[in-house]
Amino acid sequence: MLASTLTGRPYFPGYLAVGVLVISAFLSVYLWLTPYHEIALIREGNTAAAASPSGTVFGVVRPLASAIAPSVTLIELALWASVTCLIQLLTYAGVKVLLPHLNEDIPHGRTASAIVLAAVSVGMGLLNAACLTP
Repeated sequence: MLASTLTGRPYFPGYLAVGVLVISAFLSVYLWLTPYHEIALIREGNTAAAASPSGTVFGVVRPLASAIAPSVTLIELALWASVTCLIQLLTYAGVKVLLPHLNEDIPHGRTASAIVLAAVSVGMGLLNAACLTP
C-alpha cells in the first residue's frame, strides 16, 4: 500500500523543492529590497516587522500552491511562481505609494502600516491564486 502511494506521487520531491526554492528566493529578494532589516527587528520583538513579511509570504505561498496542482512541468511551475513573486513585489510598491511613510513606520514598530501591507499582500495572493485555479 505504501509503495503504491509513493509511486503515485513521483513528482512530489521536485515540486516541493521548486516551491521551497521559490519561497526562499522571493523572501531573500523581498528582504533585500526593503530598506530596513526585518530579521534584526523581529529578533528585537518588533511586531510590525514580523507582520509585513508574514503577509507577503502568505501572498506568495497561496498562489504557488494553486499553481502546483495544474502544472504539468517544473518549468511551467517556475514560470507561474515567477509571476506570483512579481505580483507580490508590485503589491509592496503599491502599498508604499498608498502609505509613503511605510519604510519609516515598520522599523519604529507602527503596526497599523504593517497590518495594511500584510492584508493587501494576502488579498493579492488570494486573488492571484483564484486566477491560477483552473
